[in-house]
Amino acid sequence: MNPVPFNRPADAPGASENLARALASGRLSGDGPFTRQASQLLSEIHGGAPVLLTTSCTHALEMSALLLDLEPGDEVIIPSFTFVSTANAFVLAGAVPVFVDIRPDTLNVDEEQVEAALTDRTRAIVPVHYGGVPCEMTSILNAAHTYDVTVIEDNAHGLFGAVDGRPLGTFGAMSTLSFHETKNISTGEGGALVINDPLLVERAEIIREKGTDRSRFFRGQVDKYTWVDIGSSYLPSELIAAVLVAQLRHADAIQRQRGVIWKRYATELEDWARSNDVLLPSTSPTHAGTFHLFHMRLVDLETRTRFIQHMRDQGIMCVFHYLPLHSSPMGERVGRAFNNCPVTQEMSDRLVRLPLFADMTAIEQDRVVAAVLSFEP
Repeated sequence: MNPVPFNRPADAPGASENLARALASGRLSGDGPFTRQASQLLSEIHGGAPVLLTTSCTHALEMSALLLDLEPGDEVIIPSFTFVSTANAFVLAGAVPVFVDIRPDTLNVDEEQVEAALTDRTRAIVPVHYGGVPCEMTSILNAAHTYDVTVIEDNAHGLFGAVDGRPLGTFGAMSTLSFHETKNISTGEGGALVINDPLLVERAEIIREKGTDRSRFFRGQVDKYTWVDIGSSYLPSELIAAVLVAQLRHADAIQRQRGVIWKRYATELEDWARSNDVLLPSTSPTHAGTFHLFHMRLVDLETRTRFIQHMRDQGIMCVFHYLPLHSSPMGERVGRAFNNCPVTQEMSDRLVRLPLFADMTAIEQDRVVAAVLSFEP
């Protein structure tokens, strides 16, 4: 019996043809026709905001940090329960990450603790929409406005998510996207920076082009381009953009397939979860989910460890997720924790993710569901 992997990237019709066209064009560097198409498709999702493709979500975060002109000692508030890139981008720019705890219901940053953690050194708040579930953006934006700090949404999980019809990624001055192999829309590696503040667009283009005004040159705004600012090589190739265009044009089908799988897990595991004190993902009628991941929170670390082994014994790959950043060796060295983040530690020990990918077959999901129901905590 074939194993059930944790993830399998979605196959989008047209990707091979797009790659062949890009290769035949003789233009493989970025900002070609596929880059423009992908950027336009993403812009339409985000209410017309300019979108700059990047080689990763990590690089999009690094660009956002550079746009802040951070100075040593400046602070950036992030959840401790997130991927290391969320912190690393700002540490590279010289800032101190201030790790804040998460809510036990949504696993998003606790908005009340965000406000309490603000100081006169705070320059930015970086909420992460975990699993595509929206953070409490109204409270976060109000606190940011009061203290005059920038909000940057880490929206790596949240493409196609929304709150009351407003897309995630359109609340902050900037937001970042991921097209990593594990994401709903995937190019293997890749990302994007969404720029909701028009004042940041021109400089963001310069930073992405190694600190040159090359984009202005190609638009005919200057007669030659030169080095005008700091920057790096964040622009992806046309090959990545060609795959991204195909994925985005197939996005409705990908999201529909993932939604069917996610909802089946939620329905068929509900009684088992309730009987065994297992928490399933939170839902809300006011937000559109992204069906990015399906997690369960078992009662403790020992039970989670036994569960993962139980599933692997049946050929099913289940994995845990983030380790707390505030207690990591680097987190302790360069950052500081606000109130010790006890919820982050507890949820990190308890959480496990089930396999979920767009072309998961009914037979594969049958096996996963049966294996979960056979586990006795």
